[in-house]
Amino acid sequence: MNLVKTAMLISFMTALFMGVGYMIGGSGGMMIALVVALAMNAFSYWNSDKMVLRMHNAKEVDAKSAPEYYGMIEDLSANAGLPMPRVYIINEDQPNAFATGRNPENAAVAATTGLLNMLSPEEVAGVMAHELAHVQNRDTLIMTITATLAGAISMLGNFALFFGGRNNNSPFGFIGVLAAMIVAPFAAMIVQMAISRTREYSADKRGAEICGRPDWLASALVKIAGASGRSVNMTAERNPATAHMFIINPLNGSGADNLFSTHPDTQNRVNALMAMAEEFGGQSHETSQPPLARGKSSVTELPSAKSGRKRGSSGIPNTGGKSEKSSSTKPMPWGRGKENDR
Repeated sequence: MNLVKTAMLISFMTALFMGVGYMIGGSGGMMIALVVALAMNAFSYWNSDKMVLRMHNAKEVDAKSAPEYYGMIEDLSANAGLPMPRVYIINEDQPNAFATGRNPENAAVAATTGLLNMLSPEEVAGVMAHELAHVQNRDTLIMTITATLAGAISMLGNFALFFGGRNNNSPFGFIGVLAAMIVAPFAAMIVQMAISRTREYSADKRGAEICGRPDWLASALVKIAGASGRSVNMTAERNPATAHMFIINPLNGSGADNLFSTHPDTQNRVNALMAMAEEFGGQSHETSQPPLARGKSSVTELPSAKSGRKRGSSGIPNTGGKSEKSSSTKPMPWGRGKENDR
């Protein structure tokens, strides 16, 4: 099913890119746009993860440089039955995270320093479980290709302003160029929003299953949403085509118009997760959430794991995948301490 979704996305974005080329330069412009789109699709399939990580200045870490964070990803990956992804940290005050890579064997997860510093270890686990769910659902391929092509379409629309009016090959003249400038970026944005909103709910659900605690992710979403509105991620602002990849929209003022949001309403996501927590056995003592506008959440107090549930070395409930790792030292909330490094 994910392969079909990916093929449909690539086909639509390629057709849109060709349409812009036709509006600007007629049949010749359309063929040039087709060649460029095919080349970009092939390039983005193999390299878009590296491009996005480089764009956000992500730095790769390992068990020695970030033992707690890395150990947490190890345990979550084991719970999900996934290969260990590459792990990155982004030096950014705004709390956020994303996953990228063309498949689970070539995946990477990244979290900002703001997220690691602001959230509790349990909440960080909920967020990273959500990102691993995207990897397991193969959403990362769709996200990276969408980000690459949407950015290219927007750039082509901008180029139309400078070069389209001088080209006599356009069958629609300046009106066609003007339409390319306005319609193409808007259509690309609509595709991004539709993909992002539908995939976030499924990733929330699977992420809650991976970490074993839906309320951890619910609490994290409330904190991230509140903090994102108070801080500006300048890299994301300069590269808005990547906004849909993050767990919460990183663009400043993104919550002003829900109709054109790349993400579902945060309160709806929190409500769904808290309902799921009740199904998990009443792990959270609170069942309702106040409006996000008040900046508070009834799930900020996180109870300990349910009695009798096995836990991995990072304190994350063992919900499946590989067998539980044994350790003679006291478990740390974010992973293995340096004394346990292999």
